Amino acid sequence: MQHGPAVRRRKLGAELRALRTSAGLTSGEAARLVGWHQSKVSRIETGASGVKPADVRLLLDAYAVHDAQLRELLLVLAGSDEGGGRHHWWHQYRGVLPPTYRDFISLESQAGAMRTLETSVVPGLLQTPEYARAVTRAAVNGLGTEPDERLDALVEVRLARQDVLRAEPPLKLSAVLDEAVLRREIGGPDVMARQLRRLMEAARLPQVRIQVLPFAAGAHIGITGPFVIFSFSSTSDLDVVVLDHLTSSLYLERKEDLQAYTEAFNALQIHALSPEDSLDYIAGIGDGA
Repeated sequence: MQHGPAVRRRKLGAELRALRTSAGLTSGEAARLVGWHQSKVSRIETGASGVKPADVRLLLDAYAVHDAQLRELLLVLAGSDEGGGRHHWWHQYRGVLPPTYRDFISLESQAGAMRTLETSVVPGLLQTPEYARAVTRAAVNGLGTEPDERLDALVEVRLARQDVLRAEPPLKLSAVLDEAVLRREIGGPDVMARQLRRLMEAARLPQVRIQVLPFAAGAHIGITGPFVIFSFSSTSDLDVVVLDHLTSSLYLERKEDLQAYTEAFNALQIHALSPEDSLDYIAGIGDGA
């Protein structure tokens, strides 16, 4: 288990090593092409040291990597804040967002697909502004922070993240929601009613799949806690599982961890209601609210 920056270095290094190998170059040959010592290439590839975005560009040019999406993703992993665009909008909130949250957003902005189990609250990508404010206020107050100083900016960030669902191509979101997510009244009955309607609207989007795990499903593997799996269309080697905690996030990147969480998510989808039945279930809860 690693924290975000360490995972990014390791994943970036592994991908650069794979690209070098595909280009038919040894580490020494790659170093000579870009004017470095061979040890620098080795440190980058093993994740032992960080790498500047400019150095990543040099290596990608040397390896003749022209795939724009892959280049952009690797530059984000290197911490690039250049280029503006939807991939870097969060940098204007540097003073508000902790590094682990910025890491999460950078991965989310580049992922091709996101699978998430939620056991307490509606996923951030599907929250209404009022619901997002109520959730964020509770989190900020719970950490003993003055809410007025950060609340507006944090809500803005949460809503801005939703642009990935409207991008071209859009992020493919698969969400399994424990029934508690739908029953927990956050922000009051009116806010919750609008949030349930928002879920129903989102569930009809082709890039969004929502399934409900009803209380009647009993015990299931998801009771161990929520998680997110990010998948990348350019390369599966960059896939990662994220586990959120109160003050930090853990990133799991080993193949064994990815396989375990993928199998867990598949099992949850089997136990959950179908997307069609889930839509009816959400509508029923909304009617009774």
